[in-house]
Amino acid sequence: MSNEENISDNSPPKKKGKQQRKSRFYLYFWLVISVPIFFAALYIFLVAAGVFGKLPSFEELENPKSNLASEVLSSDLVTLGKYYYQNRSNAHYSELSPNVINALKATEDVRFEDHSGVDIRGLIRVIFKTVLLHEKSSGGGSTITQQLAKNLFPREEHISKFRTVNRKVMEWIIAVRLEKNYTKDEILAMYLNTVEFGSNAFGIKSAAKTFYGRTTDSLRIEEASMLVGLLKAPTSFSPISHPKHALERRNVVLNQMYKYNFLTRHSYDSLTKIPINKTLKYLADDQNSGMAPYFREFLRGELVKWCKDHKKADGTSYNIYRDGLKIYTTINSKMQRYAEEAVAEHFPDLQQKFYAHWKGRDPWGPFKEVLTSAMHRSDRYHEMKTAGATKTEIETAFNTKVPMTIFSWKGEKDTVMTPMDSIKYYKYFMQTGFMSMEPQTGFIRAWVGGINYKHFKYDHVRDGKRQVGSTFKPFIYTLAMQEGYSPCFKVPNVRVTFDMPPPQPKWSPQNADGKYGGMLTLTEALANSVNCVSAYLMKQFNPQAVVNMAHNMGITSDIDTLPSICLGTPDLSVFEMIGAYGTFANKGIWTEPIYITRIEDKNGTVLQDFVAKRKEAISEETAYLMLTLMKGVTLHGTGVALRYKPFNLTMPIAGKTGTTQNNSDGWFMGITPELVSGCWVGCEDRSVHFRTLIDGQGAVVALPIWGLYMKKVYADKSLHVSQKDFDRPENKLSVEIDCNKYRNTNESNNFNSDVDR
Repeated sequence: MSNEENISDNSPPKKKGKQQRKSRFYLYFWLVISVPIFFAALYIFLVAAGVFGKLPSFEELENPKSNLASEVLSSDLVTLGKYYYQNRSNAHYSELSPNVINALKATEDVRFEDHSGVDIRGLIRVIFKTVLLHEKSSGGGSTITQQLAKNLFPREEHISKFRTVNRKVMEWIIAVRLEKNYTKDEILAMYLNTVEFGSNAFGIKSAAKTFYGRTTDSLRIEEASMLVGLLKAPTSFSPISHPKHALERRNVVLNQMYKYNFLTRHSYDSLTKIPINKTLKYLADDQNSGMAPYFREFLRGELVKWCKDHKKADGTSYNIYRDGLKIYTTINSKMQRYAEEAVAEHFPDLQQKFYAHWKGRDPWGPFKEVLTSAMHRSDRYHEMKTAGATKTEIETAFNTKVPMTIFSWKGEKDTVMTPMDSIKYYKYFMQTGFMSMEPQTGFIRAWVGGINYKHFKYDHVRDGKRQVGSTFKPFIYTLAMQEGYSPCFKVPNVRVTFDMPPPQPKWSPQNADGKYGGMLTLTEALANSVNCVSAYLMKQFNPQAVVNMAHNMGITSDIDTLPSICLGTPDLSVFEMIGAYGTFANKGIWTEPIYITRIEDKNGTVLQDFVAKRKEAISEETAYLMLTLMKGVTLHGTGVALRYKPFNLTMPIAGKTGTTQNNSDGWFMGITPELVSGCWVGCEDRSVHFRTLIDGQGAVVALPIWGLYMKKVYADKSLHVSQKDFDRPENKLSVEIDCNKYRNTNESNNFNSDVDR
């Protein structure tokens, strides 16, 4: 064989070897590329299939769970307060200011409109800059939708690196699914509803209210920027705790808005110069602050009971702290504010007067058990007792000075005093309970349970029951009117004696002013709260008849069937008394006081409507005669102060004052055609009180609150509370109420004669 033949025979194998090496290279290359992709795809498929952990179902994506605060709304749709584990209220996209949307996109996800849940460009940037080049300032790659997925379905704490990566992939999948189920606008709204802004504000709606006292649609650019800036670190960038850092962060957000053309250069320059606190109106939302705190706390207890008896579609009970219920109440926010203002205006002077009255002396006098009892009821005592402290250790603790914040009518004060001294300090404070109701509907329009909910939790509207004094007398007079007496009927002003059950002696009540003699019309007697006349009427009927009348008109408390009730010895609540007095204004129809009109779920579905119970308690004529009697109280009786400064109320008003033994309780009940309102004033302990009637009577301690409240109500024309007189019954009255005509007709008036009634 020649060399040429050998060369010719060897050439093809060389060419074939190159091709094989090239083929192997491509094979390895694509294997290197495709195998990771394949395994990555397989991994993502397995994650999506739930192999490495359960993903939310379609139903869960449609109805993501988060703790939603239940809102308490007034009749004029003002939020009175909330009940929550997290202070969160949802806002619809249409309620969001464009300033919030622009600030959010510029800062968190400027390509939000262009991706489908996962931003590939952002991921590549993170891989090269953050992971490979370790540039911490390059930011993360999470989109708004991914962050929403994380917020809706939070990660577990303290998990391994593999679980962290696994969780991240799950969030990508959830984000893509969210994009398929919701519009971009809905995703933005959902995100802003789930995020935390600090200061116990969850969601943009709560944050706008907490930091600026605004609705979400009214946030200005600088306000929206500050709130969006908080999302990075709510504590570190808090405008309350760290205003300097908050300003810097807000300006970073403004710079992002300028960078992405949401702001002009001129606007950016102007906005960055605005101080952080210029528009800040910070008001942390808690149960101690806000409007109607006593009412909200009472309502909370009622709603907890309601939730136990009402089930959701899944069979579980509703929860006011996380189910986002909307509770529509009868409270009118303006009237509530006027009632709270009336208390705040009257009490500082009244309290100062009480201090001066007892200067140099202890108002509890020999009743030292008042202090001991208060110590035993205190949290400090119970905590020490539970911890096993001895009696000596507890007494030592209560007599050792400690720093504390105390209430005063000039604002809270930081001081140092012993816990026992703080008990003495608080025993001096006079308290109150005030309620205002619309008699025709039973709607409670205002509820003030005390002077300051943060420091005095006890509710004197519903929970407190005190002797009602002469405000009980109208129940006795109602019996008389029902039995045919005229307001002009005359009664001798002499002492009446009652036989009491053995071994009690006979009882003969006295007039407060010690004056007796002559004849008084029932109008005059009630106007001046003459005890002997009430005793006379009691003797004409009997205690049981009076008790029955009171119960028929809405009083629910037990009342002893004793003659002494004619002077107002029963312990009753402001709530009961207002409901009963409403019968007079509502033409004899007792209407149950109600405070809720309806409850809705978070989607606006009505769960229950509420309607007041009604019943005829007395006749329309009897009710009108009683109003005629009680108008005398404010025209020329114990309530006449309403006609003069500072009240100057000239409209028709029926009312009744009340003062109890030792001036422990002062009352005033006032009736107008459209509002029945009443007030109790006294100290926490009955043994603490004014020593003189001139200082402690209801006309002095309680009536001014009613007068200030009604003056404000009448001045607010938006409330449409008329100044008309009470409607006279269409049918002719069976008795004469013009005392001049009555006198001429009944010249031989005999107070023991039924004919003259």
